[in-house]
Amino acid sequence: MSTSQIARAHLDRFDLFAPHAAGVTVRIDGEDHTMIPATQREDHRPRGLDPRPRYAGGTAAGRDVSGWWTLPDSAAEDVPATTVRYGYLLSKTKDEGTDAEKAFTSEVLADPRSPRQPQGVHDLSCTFDASEFPWSDGEWTGKPLEGSILYELHVGTFTEEGTFEAAIEHLDELTELGIDTIELLPVNGFNGTYNWGYDGVAWYTVQEEYGGPIGYQRFVDACHARGLAVVQDVVYNHLGPSGNYLPQFMEIFTAGASSWGDQINLDAWGSDGVRDLILDNVRMWVEDYHVDGFRVDAVHALTDHRARHILQEMSQVAHETAARAGRSCYLIAESDMNDPRMIEPVDGNGLGMDAQWLDDWHHAAHWALTGEEQGYYEDFADLEALAKSYESAYYHDGSYSSFRGRSHGRPVDPDRNRPWQFVSYIMNHDQVGNRAAGDRFSQFLSVDRQVLSAAVLLTQPFTPMLFMGEEWGASTPWPFFTSHPEPELAEAVRNGRIGEFARMGWKESEIADPQDPETFASAVLQRAERDQADHARVYTAYRELIALRRSVPELTEQDFRSVRAVADQGQGSLVLYRGGLGRVAEGESREGVHGVAVVFNFSATTASVPVEVPEEAEQLWSASDAELSAGALGGAVVSVPAYGAVILRA
Repeated sequence: MSTSQIARAHLDRFDLFAPHAAGVTVRIDGEDHTMIPATQREDHRPRGLDPRPRYAGGTAAGRDVSGWWTLPDSAAEDVPATTVRYGYLLSKTKDEGTDAEKAFTSEVLADPRSPRQPQGVHDLSCTFDASEFPWSDGEWTGKPLEGSILYELHVGTFTEEGTFEAAIEHLDELTELGIDTIELLPVNGFNGTYNWGYDGVAWYTVQEEYGGPIGYQRFVDACHARGLAVVQDVVYNHLGPSGNYLPQFMEIFTAGASSWGDQINLDAWGSDGVRDLILDNVRMWVEDYHVDGFRVDAVHALTDHRARHILQEMSQVAHETAARAGRSCYLIAESDMNDPRMIEPVDGNGLGMDAQWLDDWHHAAHWALTGEEQGYYEDFADLEALAKSYESAYYHDGSYSSFRGRSHGRPVDPDRNRPWQFVSYIMNHDQVGNRAAGDRFSQFLSVDRQVLSAAVLLTQPFTPMLFMGEEWGASTPWPFFTSHPEPELAEAVRNGRIGEFARMGWKESEIADPQDPETFASAVLQRAERDQADHARVYTAYRELIALRRSVPELTEQDFRSVRAVADQGQGSLVLYRGGLGRVAEGESREGVHGVAVVFNFSATTASVPVEVPEEAEQLWSASDAELSAGALGGAVVSVPAYGAVILRA
């Protein structure tokens, strides 16, 4: 780059989208600089962002830059090229009819696309040049979701230090376990010093307490060096309750509300700028931080009536950006719509997500393992629900949902959809943290039942995901926690949790105070306990089952037609057939058919379970002693101890 190009690049760092400002001043290290409309600069592309064909007007670069502000070339001599702190003052006119000729100037505001907030989300922004990081992953091309095992990780509670650097020290443990993909809970800037991450207000910022943007880059680079992919959880359906200054720059909200606050404006007046903010953020994670995928939070809360849905555009941006870098990328939606259009390609009029979380399977498995049937678990209080979800992904595929008070969902298409497109779990941040006490299975289930739950998770046909610490039955809870410094907001959060849990039947006395520092401290993993006998037994089961999953092709075969489940609610057993055994219909010959049968006993007594495999079938794994004897029609009967499981191969 020439000297003039370098100078211009330093100025472009401060480009700002503020379509309703009468004037913009950027304060850089205490010095004020007047900005000019970007339309005054020929062929200017704000912050080097990609042009997109959505725009009818715009510059020769193909992008409409109206509403953007930039620094004139004359400012190059006065603006430092090094790291600086900065903020914006917006001059706006009052509404017409109310002294429109008079103007006011805002307080100094952080950058809506701030790469760093060293002093928190209420303070000034700080520049950061992501291109300076010395990446060592030049040979990394990504890792497909199909065949992967995910591990959901919260940086702040994964280690005592709560940082990316500390997390790097434990990556080898994950690879030894058999994990190959880490799904990071949100890391963008939030109010306070610790948080789940879903109260983020600075989408482009990496929380400083975790290590900031450099710490994030080091973490991803270290993951790639070990063959680990990184999926970033992103939240575009709402913004946190404190530190959000976006409404002063653009129409970030529109009429209506979601479960978490004001509705993000995706399709009303001024929504082009909001969509740009989201789509360019997707591009940033892929380009600047080399992420391999996204988990997109609560997509059912993204209200968008445009002809081209925001999810379709996100899919296009993520895939094309990664392809330009020679890498792959995928998107996983958190969706409760039970609509396979979510995971179908854009060119087939799908929404373009590569996969989605599967709550139906979780709810059915949770009931089978725990017996809890309050709230939304009520619909799944029968082993037939788990059997159906094994075979069809969605339990509610047009059936009546008592929790919703209406019918819900539609079936997957086995010709178009594949099991790996559904990410399933027996625990995750929601299903643990959104319990009154944030208690894990290890706090109310026996070791036998924890081992059984590992078998349930790791033999299912979908993409499995573990929640950090699950692999050794961590005794630490993971309750909802916040650190809002504003007393009124802290009280509102407490009361909100009480109201939310009432529908699930939990008492106020059971609810952990999210603002109590001890609530956060209690969630930090304690690795010293892994060597204790019970925890070691759980860990051994996870490690063995992951290894088995990778070595037995029938356990990962990707065809819904090769999955069949037979439940016996009376004795609390279920047999899951995979591979050739999954394709054999009742009454058909099983002679010469190869496949796997997984037998689960969810009851407190020994179960004698008929299985469609010969008596001499190979026993690949069992949670405890299981005995096979001759059964009817050439099959066998397997005796499975209480809360046991056995994997057989014909």
